[in-house]
This record gives sequence, structure tokens and C-alpha cells, in this order.
Amino acid sequence: MNTIAEYDQIISECREVYILKMKDYGPSWRIMRPQTVNDQLFIKAKRIRTIETTGVNLVGESVRGELMAIVNYSIMGLIQLECNYADTVDMSQEQALALYDKYAAEAKSLMTRKNHDYGEAWRDMLPSSLTDIILTKINRNKQIAANDNRTLISEGADGNYFDMLNYAVFYLIKLMEQDEQQ
Repeated sequence: MNTIAEYDQIISECREVYILKMKDYGPSWRIMRPQTVNDQLFIKAKRIRTIETTGVNLVGESVRGELMAIVNYSIMGLIQLECNYADTVDMSQEQALALYDKYAAEAKSLMTRKNHDYGEAWRDMLPSSLTDIILTKINRNKQIAANDNRTLISEGADGNYFDMLNYAVFYLIKLMEQDEQQ
């Protein structure tokens, strides 16, 4: 188990999806307000939780794909915090990719520091707990948005986006390791 290598592999796969989606749609997500980004994250995490709870997947799209979307929407959320939302698509695909890489690198740096301090505790957590934590972070961001993006004592929306991204990567690593054992 090499967390850094596994993390890099997952981010690379998520980045590839991001690039392909931008080839299809461009950075059309630039028009999303913070609440919309949070709702996109919510529907992805809620679907994962429903599948975990019921064991039924009628749509057929994988939990893995939903987790990758959480990684990518978290980065989009961070970009929106930095650049604010726009009324029209105001960013090139190259700019959107450069910002993606910037925030993916920041997330990895944060993960490395926290992973050291917490002793890779996530490896002993249930995947469903990771989902619950992601849902909690989404609800925190919804409340922060309702508070005009101000907090009194807590970390801001950016911290929650970074945490959602990293918890989704951890879940993806768990799925990858599970697949390798089969």
C-alpha cells in the first residue's frame, strides 16, 4: 500500500474524466452558483448512500463513477470560490485544467499532512462512513452558502471541498484495492 502512488493514480483517472467532459461540454459549469455545486455533490453522494443502504443500483452507473464526480465537482467548487461564478462561460479549457491541477496539488499536499497526523485512519474506516462524512461536508457547505459564505469559527467552504475530494479519493482507493483482491 503506497498511499501517494494510489492517490496519484486516482487523481489521474479523475483528471482524464474532467478533460473528456470538457471536450464534450467545455467549462459550462462556470455558471454554477455555490448552491448548485453543492447540490451536484449532494445528488452524487446521496446516490452512493442509497446504493450502500439498499444494495440496489437501477441506473447502472457505478459508485466509482459517482466518487470520481465528487472529486471533480469538489475541484470545480474550489475554482468557483476563487473565480466566483459567471453568467457565461468565461474560461478556456486550458485555464480550467490549470486550475484543476492547482487544486488537485493542494488537495494532495493537505492529504499528505493530514494522513501523517491521523496515521492513515481512513484505511480502517468503512466506505459507508466516508460517504456519511462527505454528506456532512456537503451540508456544511450548504449552510455556509446560506450564511453568505461566512463562518464564525469553522473552516470555510474550501476546507470542506478539500475534505470531500480527499475522502472520495480514499473511497476510490478502497474500491481499487478491493478489485485487486478479487
